[in-house]
Amino acid sequence: MTFAPRRLSKSKYLSGLQCHKRLYLEMHQPALATPPDASTQAILDMGTEIGVLAQQRFRGGVLVKSGFRQREAAIAETAALLQDPMIPAIFEGAFEYDGVLVRVDILERMQNGEEGSPSWRLIEVKSSTRVKDVHLDDLSIQSHVVLGTGLRLDATCLMHIDTGYLYRGEEVDLQALFSIEDVSEAVADRRGRVPERLAAMKVLLLESQAPMIEPDQHCRTPYECPFWAHCTKDKPQRWIYHLPGKKEIVSQLVRQGIVTIDDIPDDTRLSDVQRKVKDNVEWVSGRLATELRTVTFPVHHLDFETFNPAVPRYPGTRPYQAIPIQWSNHIEDRDGNIIHHEFLHGDMSDPRRSLVEALLESLGEAGSICVYSPYEKSVIEQLAETLPEFRSDLRNLVKRIWDLHPIVKGHYYHPEFQGSFSLKEVLPALAPLLRYDDLTIREGGQAAAEYYRMVFVESDWVEQAGIREALLRYCERDTLAMVELRRVLGEKADRHI
Repeated sequence: MTFAPRRLSKSKYLSGLQCHKRLYLEMHQPALATPPDASTQAILDMGTEIGVLAQQRFRGGVLVKSGFRQREAAIAETAALLQDPMIPAIFEGAFEYDGVLVRVDILERMQNGEEGSPSWRLIEVKSSTRVKDVHLDDLSIQSHVVLGTGLRLDATCLMHIDTGYLYRGEEVDLQALFSIEDVSEAVADRRGRVPERLAAMKVLLLESQAPMIEPDQHCRTPYECPFWAHCTKDKPQRWIYHLPGKKEIVSQLVRQGIVTIDDIPDDTRLSDVQRKVKDNVEWVSGRLATELRTVTFPVHHLDFETFNPAVPRYPGTRPYQAIPIQWSNHIEDRDGNIIHHEFLHGDMSDPRRSLVEALLESLGEAGSICVYSPYEKSVIEQLAETLPEFRSDLRNLVKRIWDLHPIVKGHYYHPEFQGSFSLKEVLPALAPLLRYDDLTIREGGQAAAEYYRMVFVESDWVEQAGIREALLRYCERDTLAMVELRRVLGEKADRHI
């Protein structure tokens, strides 16, 4: 059985460059893909928002209104706009050539050439902060198609966010927010390989089954492949690619015929963490108890949540600058009594001053501040620079920080960690009743996206209240987790003595 030829798109072309199997499955068996998680979807949504905002920089530009599934209508609409010399730019123009349909973010009309034929500047909009290889491949297939339809391109460009832009309030300066880089030369080099690559993809898609390609490092570069779960479903539980650390070591072991972590020869040079994963046993350091006793009561367990909007919202901030909007603090006294304080900013105003005022009151002047990464320290240090009137008090907080993460990493290991010491992996192994899968919000990227939606998008107060409650419960779980981890680790350390 063979399949009839299928029309490609620029996204499918990029999938084919990453992996022919991914392309085949996207075209013929898309239901096998894992849907994007909340964080990935938030990134996609942000990209869409940035694309719409970028159009505002080109005054008088016209959007092709026909949808992405309305192929013929979109092509006809684009053709009509191309003929109107009064239109300075076309957004989402549709072009088809060589069996590929593309929608171009921005096609800017340049000067007229011989016999009045116009030339154009093709501009791809990205929410990233720099030009990446995948962007050049994206532009190579777009320009291949557009040039194939007979248009003349003066330049091929990437328009991306400029993190050097400092927002001063009022209107966002779109000229400063976006940087446009002419990448015509680099794109031309790649465009020369497009016909050959397309031909190979078209032949592949006529096959009756997907190509046999083993999962490897390419599955995560340049993007996470949505078919990872499908392609790895039959792999053993201790598959060699689950070994953490540098994947070059994994590749070397694979070339030696190693299939599982248990097959790794004992004399193989591994990192400390990799050795623990191979040994696959619980390990307790003789110094764990000593390290845990270095805290000073009352112990504050602190976690921040931040959001980093691509388009700055507060004067004096830059694109993607992390803005703290929430914290949770579980406070444990020497007798084991625990109280909980929390803060979540709920409106469009700059949250930082009110957040700091509440934070200083909650943390007081005594006791260790338990965290589970260097992130809380960096947030406090950034706040100290932003709000000089609180600088001394905030710097005093930094002196009290007690990081639980290096203590766990250096003095305890459980096989269920699978080489990861992130809180999301450590917590289920040591405190299974405090997992995250019962929460609406389960990780930081999702929390940031939901906060943005609650404050800047959602107008229904019931929906806002639901998001607020979900944010509070998520942040609370992180700090309660540290309380429980200290308790469980203390018990294990005492038994080990």
